[in-house]
Amino acid sequence: MQSPPTKTLLVILGPTAVGKTALSIQLARHYGTSILSADSRQFFKEMNIGTAKPNKTELASVAHYFVDFLSIHDSYDAATFETEALTILEKLFKEKDLVILSGGSGMYADALCKGFDEMPETNPAIRENLNNLYKEKGIRHLQELLEKHDPVYYRQVDLNNPQRIIRGLEVFFSTNKPFSDFRKKGIKARPFKIIYIGLSRDKEELYQRINLRVENMMNQGLLEEVKGLLPYFHLNALQTVGYREFFDYFQAKANMETVVEKIAQNTRRYAKRQMTWFRKNKEIKWFHPDAGQEIIQYVNRVIESEDIQPI
Repeated sequence: MQSPPTKTLLVILGPTAVGKTALSIQLARHYGTSILSADSRQFFKEMNIGTAKPNKTELASVAHYFVDFLSIHDSYDAATFETEALTILEKLFKEKDLVILSGGSGMYADALCKGFDEMPETNPAIRENLNNLYKEKGIRHLQELLEKHDPVYYRQVDLNNPQRIIRGLEVFFSTNKPFSDFRKKGIKARPFKIIYIGLSRDKEELYQRINLRVENMMNQGLLEEVKGLLPYFHLNALQTVGYREFFDYFQAKANMETVVEKIAQNTRRYAKRQMTWFRKNKEIKWFHPDAGQEIIQYVNRVIESEDIQPI
């Protein structure tokens, strides 16, 4: 009989603004370990305030991976993340028994924990054409194309995320096969235990935190950050909550009050979509973010047991 894994990946999941950063750092300090980020919005060096990255003090207190390691000009996907994260984990596990994965991007967390299909090579010219089509005709046109060519992925994808829609169409037009045909049908075995911790708050409490976060972002200089990125607003990385809402403002189609309201509204919608994704994973054990000691006790019990299902 094969012996059970001796290393553990502790996965901290939850919607935006729920409190993942603070808890992940608390746990990393307790276990003397490092954090891998699975928040794809925080990958980019140029996007700081609008993505609510850990601040400099937080980043200095615990070693973080996959934060500030890409430029908005770089192309990156979940399959690449899977490969690179597994390589880093292999190195970290030589010195540590437990490593933390923290984030709100369900697709990236799943890529590392469950595996991702090998995606076919695509034609860069097709992606460029799709980006141009998005700029000319808008996201609704892309949604209609995706619904026509890949109705399965259309029902699964975040339809307000042009990057994900373009990726699906890029694969289809490069291979003449739906993107959904390439997505993982099974789960890859991993040489480590995986413990899933989900963080949740009452909806009213979470929405209050989201509204306060947006207010704080504006006070921290989000408008100035976005102004500096204006020449690059055509890039996929900037088609995200906290940035794309400024398009109308800089085209004199909306005032700042409307922009702020829209960011908060879209962030709440994003949080709802995140929770929909996470609730599909029945292995997640849910806690309030303030229950740090309770989480530590639970994790310790699971590590000591061969049964890693939630109790």
